[in-house]
Amino acid sequence: MTKDYLIIHKKVLPDYFIKVIEVNQAIKEKKYPNISEAVKAVGISRSTYYKYKDYVFLPEESTITKKAILSVDLIHRPGSLSSVLNVLKNNKISILTISQSLPVNELANVIISIDITDINISMNELIRELKVLKQVKDVKLIAFE
Repeated sequence: MTKDYLIIHKKVLPDYFIKVIEVNQAIKEKKYPNISEAVKAVGISRSTYYKYKDYVFLPEESTITKKAILSVDLIHRPGSLSSVLNVLKNNKISILTISQSLPVNELANVIISIDITDINISMNELIRELKVLKQVKDVKLIAFE
């Protein structure tokens, strides 16, 4: 089943795929009384929406995505890893594995595999939360499973 899916950066997709996601989110948030109003507001036709609505979704909305791998570059200071782990814990993310490199030039890379079954925010929001930490130099999403 997973061979039927691709992860593609939205910059290379036609705008109407993003708009289908916007309609789905607007309907979920009850911003519009019906689909007709929602598609009109985002600027796509009903036929475009119905053609793609079951095939376009965000990774965190997928029922097959339950694990992810993050690469986090940490500034080597006491408590750096702990602050990252607290963000994960606060967002109901279970840690599966952690692998940390030795610090070089006061920077250490940590690879964290996580279970995102019960995550309470989007992956983009999680990455933003981690990047805000003063001990974090960079965060990259390596993979979804």
